[in-house]
Amino acid sequence: MTKQKSFLHSYYIILLVIFASCAGKNPDSLNPGRKSLTTGWAYNDEKNGGYSVVDFSGQPTGPNLTFIEGGRTVVGSSEQDITWDHDNMERTLTVASFYMDISEVANIHYLEYLHWVQKDSSEEFFLAALPDTTVWHSALAFNDPYVEWYLRYPGFRYFPVVGVSWLQATDYCKWRSNKVNETMGDGDQEATITNGLKLPNYRLPTEAEWEYAAQALIGTGLPGDENQNNRRIYPWDGHTVRNRTDKNLGLINANFKRGLGDYGGVAGKLNDGAFVTEEVFSYWPNDYGLYNMAGNVAEWVYDVYRPLSFQDFDDLNSFRGNPGEEGVEDEAGGYDYAGYQSLINDKVRVYKGGSWKDIAYWLSPGNRRFLSQDSSTAYIGFRCAMIRAGGALEK
Repeated sequence: MTKQKSFLHSYYIILLVIFASCAGKNPDSLNPGRKSLTTGWAYNDEKNGGYSVVDFSGQPTGPNLTFIEGGRTVVGSSEQDITWDHDNMERTLTVASFYMDISEVANIHYLEYLHWVQKDSSEEFFLAALPDTTVWHSALAFNDPYVEWYLRYPGFRYFPVVGVSWLQATDYCKWRSNKVNETMGDGDQEATITNGLKLPNYRLPTEAEWEYAAQALIGTGLPGDENQNNRRIYPWDGHTVRNRTDKNLGLINANFKRGLGDYGGVAGKLNDGAFVTEEVFSYWPNDYGLYNMAGNVAEWVYDVYRPLSFQDFDDLNSFRGNPGEEGVEDEAGGYDYAGYQSLINDKVRVYKGGSWKDIAYWLSPGNRRFLSQDSSTAYIGFRCAMIRAGGALEK
C-alpha cells in the first residue's frame, strides 16, 4: 500500500468514527436534532407543516450578572444568637443554579432608571420611584449634606443606592428586565421565551439564594468528597474580619463599624477606609466573584419575614413569599400586629448582610433582619438575581 493510499485509508476511518459518534449522540437542548424522536417528522419543514425548533446556544449571561452554581448547603446562623431570636436555625437545603449581580445597584444605575421612568411613565410613578434621601438626616448628627449630594453628585456615582424600599427595588427589577430584553432581539425578530432570545426576569434574590451566594463554598471540599466540611462565619475563610492572604495580610475585608464611634479607624491608619458607604467594587469579591456580600449596605431579599422560616420550609429552593396562600405555615394571624404586640405581618421583608452602620456580628450570611416593605434606610440597598433556565452547569 502506497503512503498516499495509507493516508487516505486512515482519513476515511477517522471520518467514519466521527460520523458514528455523531450518529450515536443523544439530542439535548442545544442540539435537538433534525427531526422528532417521537414522530419522525422533520423540524422546521415549512412545506409539510413541521414543528419549528429554533437554534439555541444557551442562556446568555445578563449585564452585571455572574453564574452561581447551585448545590446542597447548610444555611442558618453560624454566630451566637445574641438577640435570642432563634429565627434562623441551621438546616440543610439545596439551591438550584442561578445568576446574581456581582455588585450592589449603584447610584448611577438607579439614576439611569429614573431617567427612563421620567421619560416613559407618569409623573406619579416617577415621584414614587424617587429614593428617600432624607434617610441620611439625623437630629443629632451633621449628615444633612448627604441628603442633597449622595444620590446625584458624580463623586458618589458608584456608591450603592440607598433610601430605596423593597417595593421600589422590585419595581426597578421589572424595569431592568424590560430594558435589557429590548436589546436581546435578533434584527427584526422580537425577543420571546420560545425563540430563546428573551432573558428571564431580573428580581430580588430569595433569602436562600442570597445566603448561599454569600457563603461561596465552591471548590472548598476535598476532591471526590461530597461532604462540605468547611463552614464560614463570614463570606471568606477564617474567624476574623481581616484578610489572610500574603499580599493583603491584615487588611479589613469589608466596610462595617468596628465598635462604638469607630466607623473607619484613625487618620493615617484607616481600617476599612470608609465612614459611610463605599464604591460597590471596593474590597475583595468572594469565591463566586460577588462584591460586598458583607458590609457596605445590607440588602433586600425577596422573602416575607417569619421567625419560623427555619422550621417551615421546602428543602429545594426554599422561599417564603406567598403570604395568605393555602398551605403556607406560620400565618400572620398568629402574631398580634393589630394589638401592637408584634411587628410581623405580610408586608415585612427580610434583609441580609451587615452594613457600614453595623458591627461585625451582622456580616455573617446566616443572620437576618426585617423591615416593612415600604420603608427605607441609609444602610439598606439591593442587588438583582435571575433564574438559570436550563441545566445546573454552564455549557
